[in-house]
Amino acid sequence: MAAASLRALLTRAIDYAGMFPPCSVELEPALKNQAEYVRAPDSWMLSTFVLPVAKFGDAAKLISQFDKHHPLRVSALAAKTENAKDFLNELKNAAETIRSFQQQGLDLVSVVQLEMFVPSDVDLGKPNEATGLLSDLKLQTFWETPAESAEQMVTSLARAKQPAFGYKLRTGGVTADAFPSSVQISRAILASTKHHVPIKFTAGLHHPVRGFRDEVKTEMHGFLNVLGAGVLSAEHHWDEAQTIEMLEDQRPSSFEFHDTVFAWRDWEVTIDRIKARRKFVTSFGSCSFDEPREDLRGLNLLF
Repeated sequence: MAAASLRALLTRAIDYAGMFPPCSVELEPALKNQAEYVRAPDSWMLSTFVLPVAKFGDAAKLISQFDKHHPLRVSALAAKTENAKDFLNELKNAAETIRSFQQQGLDLVSVVQLEMFVPSDVDLGKPNEATGLLSDLKLQTFWETPAESAEQMVTSLARAKQPAFGYKLRTGGVTADAFPSSVQISRAILASTKHHVPIKFTAGLHHPVRGFRDEVKTEMHGFLNVLGAGVLSAEHHWDEAQTIEMLEDQRPSSFEFHDTVFAWRDWEVTIDRIKARRKFVTSFGSCSFDEPREDLRGLNLLF
């Protein structure tokens, strides 16, 4: 069980990325985990299974463990490319592979997201081939760039006026230098809020509240900090300094979840407004679905 406001903040918030570091689980056991997670009492927190496009063929042989009541919802991860030409070629390949995969899976599989890194010489704000390649797939597509160019990319996506285009921010990794600063995260969130561009996060958000972690020798961002800041900054029109203050808060006691409101310190947001803001602050990728839940239980937020 969980307070209604925590459910509102975390419903379909975790994209299970078990195949990626630091967990690095092989495809078959990762899909087995997903099949267990979709049937678990806490499945309301689970969003998609992050699956590299290159693994779709292998995954198609393993989907029988899902059914129409417990389908496999996929976030397709396209290969990273270095220039505009390779980007378009990889995007074409991804679109074709997704179409084929969904036809094989019928009611067992739905590919609902595509995630892809955008090289610096690609401008998605201008009319381009990418829109046409994806138009029939009805995907929410999240385009990733380095954190330092987040604001520029979000602005470009807003110019494109494509509701299915969102921004993906990498919030960590397995080394200290992979973690963006709170300033960078704040700017990405505020740009997303300003332009109504959906944003998702990936990596480094295993734990609910920000804190120093020995495994990476740095402070890891907390998913309650990040998702909470996304919701509260939009609702209360925060500036950068206020948003950073929440992102850097390391006290679990600052976060309160009730059946009517979520509160951080003196700031509150009601459940209906959380749900409205979550349309633009969507989810985060995590190689573990167990660790976030265990930590929430440790904070007496999940029972």
